Amino acid sequence: MHNYCINKLIDLKEVKIKNIIHKYDSVDIFIETKAKFHTCPSCGSQTKRIHDYRKQKIKDLPLQMKHCNLILKKRRYLCKCGKKFSESYDFLARYQQRSTRLTKFIVNELRSMVTIKDVALKANVSSTTVTRILDTIHYGSPPLKDSISIDEFKGNADTGKYQCIVVNPKQKYIMDILPNRTQAHLVTYFKSINRSDRHRVKFFVCDMWQPYVDLARIYYPNAQIIIDKYHFIRQVTWAIENVRKRLQKSMPANLRKYYKRSHKLILSRYQNLKVEHKKACDLMLHYNDDLRLAHMLKEWFYEICQEPKYSIQRTQFYDWIKNAESCGISEFEKCATTYRHWGKEILNAFKYGLTNGPTEGFNNKIKVLKRISFGIRDFNRFRTRILHLYN
Repeated sequence: MHNYCINKLIDLKEVKIKNIIHKYDSVDIFIETKAKFHTCPSCGSQTKRIHDYRKQKIKDLPLQMKHCNLILKKRRYLCKCGKKFSESYDFLARYQQRSTRLTKFIVNELRSMVTIKDVALKANVSSTTVTRILDTIHYGSPPLKDSISIDEFKGNADTGKYQCIVVNPKQKYIMDILPNRTQAHLVTYFKSINRSDRHRVKFFVCDMWQPYVDLARIYYPNAQIIIDKYHFIRQVTWAIENVRKRLQKSMPANLRKYYKRSHKLILSRYQNLKVEHKKACDLMLHYNDDLRLAHMLKEWFYEICQEPKYSIQRTQFYDWIKNAESCGISEFEKCATTYRHWGKEILNAFKYGLTNGPTEGFNNKIKVLKRISFGIRDFNRFRTRILHLYN
């Protein structure tokens, strides 16, 4: 009865527990199995004749916050053909010094935001062993759905400084990680996808990088190209910030410091400011007509972005461009030119509401992974770790 309970505790079938020795930081469990008929790997006949016994130390799952070792009394059988071979076990793969469930444990631990060294210490194996297990995991590319978003991140892998991430923005999962963002590689990757699958894509989300848009028009002809909301809204933010910085150069030192330290009052939505902050913002805007006009254009554009009706957004958007083009402020004239060029794609962002938000979220998590790992140079290993961790 006691042996049965211990067997249930360690959850190994057809194993007898002979002894358990507790050490300071580890537990040794001495086990053996019943003798039974085995098939000879040479001639295929059945034999139960035992040649000799050997002891093998097998690393297993941690037990009671200690490293666990299974000390197996292993039989070698002798066939009538003269072949000597070891018996096989469900819990131990051939030529391995660790149990199969420890391997599964390591694979599962690699789904957490931890380093390979931390996993190795927890599983009582070397970092090289964890890396070899990671290299056995393979992920292909899932089939395309109706939407796709693409962005780059600074991975510093051996394939280049920047890598590309392809995400499904609706279901919010990573579809693939590409070794670099060069146009030649992107062409090769998009060509490898089945043509009928590419024609099913209805939405293609990206930033304001022209090669992405050019490739989308060629390989995803049925997709609506959408510029990510963050990338076009920040154009207005940059414009008003540049106006402030330009005006600061002609200010006295004490006033320049005040405008620099209080720049968030100008950037924040005016309606969300507290009463005392509104007064301070009004005082700052009275200093210069350009700054006051720039703030008005900024607030107007933010209101357009929050307008629920697309028909009003479209009309107001082009009205904003016309006003910005004739405002006499070079920073906003440049911004209006950019909006004129990307007008259709920006309006698609208003109309369909898709953004690169999930992609940017994955990029942030990848940066955390890269930081705790002190960089991962091998691209295939980097790609596997990302897909294993976040999918």
